[in-house]
Amino acid sequence: METVVLGLTLLSLLIWIILLAFRGQFWRANVQLTPISLQLNQLPRVCAVIPARNEADVLPQSLRSLFLQDYPNPFRVILVDDRSTDDTAKVAQNTAKDAKAVAKEMGRTAPSLEVLTAEPLPPGWTGKLWAMEQGVRHAKRDAPDYYLFTDADIEHDRSNLRQLVLHAERERLDLVSLMVRLRCRSFWERCLIPPFVYFFQKLYPFEWANDINNKTAAAAGGCILIRRQALERIGGLNAIKQTLIDDCSLARAVKCGEPGKRHPIWVGLTEKTRSLRPYNSLWSIWNMVARTAYTQLNYSPFLLIFTILGMGLTYWVAPVAFVWGILEGDRFVALIALANWLLMAFSLLPTLRLYRQPPFLGIFLPIIAVLYTFMTIDSAIRHWFGFGGNWKGRVYPQA
Repeated sequence: METVVLGLTLLSLLIWIILLAFRGQFWRANVQLTPISLQLNQLPRVCAVIPARNEADVLPQSLRSLFLQDYPNPFRVILVDDRSTDDTAKVAQNTAKDAKAVAKEMGRTAPSLEVLTAEPLPPGWTGKLWAMEQGVRHAKRDAPDYYLFTDADIEHDRSNLRQLVLHAERERLDLVSLMVRLRCRSFWERCLIPPFVYFFQKLYPFEWANDINNKTAAAAGGCILIRRQALERIGGLNAIKQTLIDDCSLARAVKCGEPGKRHPIWVGLTEKTRSLRPYNSLWSIWNMVARTAYTQLNYSPFLLIFTILGMGLTYWVAPVAFVWGILEGDRFVALIALANWLLMAFSLLPTLRLYRQPPFLGIFLPIIAVLYTFMTIDSAIRHWFGFGGNWKGRVYPQA
């Protein structure tokens, strides 16, 4: 038994050394959009497309933030009301009217707003992508240089659009995306949101995604700036119409969709542009993860089993071996396990710092990993019983 425990502990430690040294430095949480002072004769034309379904409560903040952008050129905002049952369309119009008045007082020209009512959802499309598709179709007549795909709950920093465009222009990128700062106020948000961002970066190391020589591709759906030509090159949103993880699917199509050629994309973190979506309970975060976790595993039972075993070996061996070593009086195993556990906690520190959370939360990463593992198992169960991908009243079991 001692040999087995020691062997598993050493293997887990080796896994962590490999992850920290060779997994694209994912744990450092340092890939961020830095301010750019690039002078252009004329800034590109941009059209923001916002899919909105029952978002009346957040639009006064989120939509207002778009109308008060410091982007010097006028740009369009198309909000697609995805058959909401609240006052989404009315609130959007009122917010735009108020924001335009504020912009005028500031000496700025506010963007124009068009509110579209989404057509019925056709077979083969997810609701969000169908709403976005209608916004893109409506915007095509003016042939914008870029589309800004942004969720209705995103509050943009005033310089966000300008910095995204300048970064894309300077680096000649086809797609630029920001993982916005998620809300982190409630108990469960403070416990689970920083690890969520951490796990996302572990799954899609940003340094790899931003390397044109690496096939890894990633984006965060809350804030994506994409060139019109790049979107047209991949066949538009129709190319990913059935996907639940639409952001990463879009990034993959843009970067690697052309045989024998890769196109440059960029994804990073931000502290200023943020999500207004609250997750006040464990269940709300659980549903958010379970909606797409099994999709991430390509609906494969074998990958699910592999994931459970991998999570156990990576996150659970250290605390179990530490307790076993203490109880059995095996100091060597206890010390190796403790070193492993501390290394694990250390890897979460940069993300905790980014979210201004206490460093000691890293010690609880094994427990948090257990919760996320059960969320993934629940995601698989939901899929098997035909109600996977449930989001805002719609179910996409085969997406």
